[in-house]
Order: sequence, then structure tokens, then C-alpha cells
Amino acid sequence: MDLQIDDFYKDAAAGLLMLYQAFPRKIALYIEDLIGREEPDEFGLPSARHQACLGALLWLAEEGYLRYDSSIRYEALDQAVLSEKGFLRLSRGVPHALHDDPALPPSVRRQQASLAHQLRAALAERHGERVARLTRLLFESGPGRQET
Repeated sequence: MDLQIDDFYKDAAAGLLMLYQAFPRKIALYIEDLIGREEPDEFGLPSARHQACLGALLWLAEEGYLRYDSSIRYEALDQAVLSEKGFLRLSRGVPHALHDDPALPPSVRRQQASLAHQLRAALAERHGERVARLTRLLFESGPGRQET
């Protein structure tokens, strides 16, 4: 079983959602805020879990989902912000999540159907399989679009 992949999905979703909440402001994205406090090893190096979370954020930056100015040691990405790609992916609607409740204003229906809202709910419910499915959906390009 590839538990590091499940951790990757959680870390990627949590990091991108933190940036989405701050968008369009740039923020310091601290690893500890995403996974909690991890004790360094006997040599003072970050734990494997801490390094994996930082690796996930760096991968997201390399793949164009976020930008940052620099890292703060192993602790954070400084001046991090969602890229256009990251923002558009998180704000798009999840087809099966659309609610056609006419009592709700259209803006509420749109927000509740967004990938960001669905991911936030899955993380809050600690529903690992749903987090994985939604995070994979985040990495898919939109219908009829090809990205370079």
C-alpha cells in the first residue's frame, strides 16, 4: 500500500486550500500549519513526514499550481500564492456536486459545487478516499482543454 501517496493528496489539498483562502495575497505557507508539529531527528533534520510535505509543495510549484519567492529553511514557502492554473482548478465546479436547489442563491450553489469547497469538506471529515479522488480531479485538465 502506498501510504505516502495518501499523505501527498492530503498535503497538496491542504496547501492549495490555504493559498485559496488567502488568494490573491501572498503568504508564508508553513509545513507545521499543514501537518502539525513533527520533531526533528537526532541530527536536527526534519522528519521524513515533514520533508514529504515540503516535497509535495515544491512539486506543486514545479507543476505550476503555485508560485513562491523562496523557502524559509525547511519550514515554509515564503510569499506563496496560487497560480492562475491552481486558482482556476480549485474554483471550477465539480459536476456531481452541483445542487439544483432553487432556494439557494446561484452564488451559494456555485461556491458549494467548487472543487475547493468539496476538498475542504473531505479534509474536515477525514475522508481519505474522497480527498484522494478530488485531488486527482484537481490535477486533470478541464474538458476539451489540453495543457502544455
